[in-house]
Order: sequence, then structure tokens, then C-alpha cells
Amino acid sequence: MSQKDTESCLSKRDERLGLMIWYRLSRVYNQSLKETHEHLKKWNLSVSQFDILAQVGANNRLTQQQLADKLFVTKGNITQLLGKLEELDFVKREQEWKTKYVSLTEKGRALFSDVVPMQEHFQASQFNALNRDEKRQLLDLLKKIQN
Repeated sequence: MSQKDTESCLSKRDERLGLMIWYRLSRVYNQSLKETHEHLKKWNLSVSQFDILAQVGANNRLTQQQLADKLFVTKGNITQLLGKLEELDFVKREQEWKTKYVSLTEKGRALFSDVVPMQEHFQASQFNALNRDEKRQLLDLLKKIQN
């Protein structure tokens, strides 16, 4: 076998391995999302609503644009999600000149204090099969491919 054939064969194997990693990451992500959705049902929250609650609560007050940027969604999507959370009296929106701000209501802060620590613990527990060194290694590898 020539060097070119060997390199091509290795390249195909590397490509296949990369594809298998992608499939596995997708499955892990989808399973985690499904389990997260089930876990958040205790508080009648969707994953998106939880994300807003967590971001606004952690920052006390954000503009709608800052919130959209943090959640990687459009400002239009944020507006729709905020409407529901506002109806439930978890968030309030205030406008100062041209800028719209979002903050938690008292009821929202109480929910934040209840749900966020429980959800963080739940998410972290999904990696209990790994020891500390494996967790660090996985985090480092994921950082490496993200850039």
C-alpha cells in the first residue's frame, strides 16, 4: 500500500471517528435536554423559560438584547417568552428611553432561589459517571474543539 493510500485510509478512519463523536454528542445532548425538560416540569417551566429565569436572576437586570445575546436567540423570541413569564408574574419589563430592561419580580426571585440550585445540581449530576480528572479532561477537550 502506498503512503497516499495509507493516508487516505487514515483520513477516512479519522473522518468516521469524528462522525461517531458527533453522533454521540448529539445523543448525549438530546437525552440531557429530555431529562431537563422532565425535571423542570416540577416547576411548570420550559427549558427556555428556565434559561431566562436563570440569566435574569444571575444578572439582576438585563436589557432584552443582552438577554437575547446570552441565550443565542433573536430579540423577537425573547419578547414572546417574556410575555408568558410576565403573565405568570415572574419577570417585569421596564423601558428607559429606547431600552427595554428585564428583571425578576419578588415571585420570580423566590422561584429563582428554589429552581436554579436544584437544576444546577441536576445538570451536574449527569456527569457523575466521570471522576474529577475525567470531567476536567472532557471540559478541556470540548473547549479545544469549540475554538
